[in-house]
Amino acid sequence: MLTHAAGALTGAAWFGGALGAVLAAGLVLIASAARRPQLERPRRERGDAGLLRAWLVRAAVPGLTPTRFVGATVSGALSCGALAAAVFGVPGAVLVAGCGGGVVPAALVGWRTRARRAAARAAWPDVVDHLVAAVRSGVALPEAVAALAQLGPESTRADFLRFGREYRATGDFAAATALLKTELADPVFDRIAETLKMAREVGGTELVAVLRSLATALREDVATRGELQARQTWVVNAARLGVAAPWLVLALLMSRPEGRTAYGTPLGTAVIAGALGATVTAYRVMIVIGRLPAERRWFR
Repeated sequence: MLTHAAGALTGAAWFGGALGAVLAAGLVLIASAARRPQLERPRRERGDAGLLRAWLVRAAVPGLTPTRFVGATVSGALSCGALAAAVFGVPGAVLVAGCGGGVVPAALVGWRTRARRAAARAAWPDVVDHLVAAVRSGVALPEAVAALAQLGPESTRADFLRFGREYRATGDFAAATALLKTELADPVFDRIAETLKMAREVGGTELVAVLRSLATALREDVATRGELQARQTWVVNAARLGVAAPWLVLALLMSRPEGRTAYGTPLGTAVIAGALGATVTAYRVMIVIGRLPAERRWFR
């Protein structure tokens, strides 16, 4: 009887051990299956993080996150509004100053984005030349692209440094290139990336000729765009002067007691608010007229 009991206990122990092993294996499989999406999620978030985050990434301001950008916008609006309240004490002036202070961070980020885009547009032909030299010397495409972090133009080295880190971490050339395309959001690099991707996947001996033709076309585009921008600079300057001049006159008027009394009424506040809306609309129209058409991104 003791023998049967011992056998039953042994069988139960074996059954319990087998059941525990099966459960442990199931948990391991579930954890391994759940781990992959968690590792890939940051990449999707970096690519689809929203318009604001993508815009700030293109500006490449160190330490500027969406939260800090919103905080700077709110702080600028409150500071300028408080300063206008202390100097003029007119609700319309507080409204205009608050809107102006809130727009300053966005204007700086936009200026930074346009400056980086212009610098990158001028640097892309040199980038292509470095790639041509690397390919002709027998360097593999991923190493040639990663080497641009040290050998490429100064304005693009940080971007290709991130590419090199991503490629060394994953070993996936297509994924690293797609991430760099998302961060740069540049139609010129889109064409370069698609050319390199096709050459790596399909192969062929025409890569050098294609890259040389692309470099020639890019240099012609940079020269033409530079001439047009030089001729249309007066449109942008006129728009800025047209925006600033009326508000300087208004500030001079409100510096006198009778001006503050007149514009401190509800009717005066309504006049200032309407003038603010008209100014913003006219400025945007002038900027749209004077802006060159941006090249579309066909390869996203």
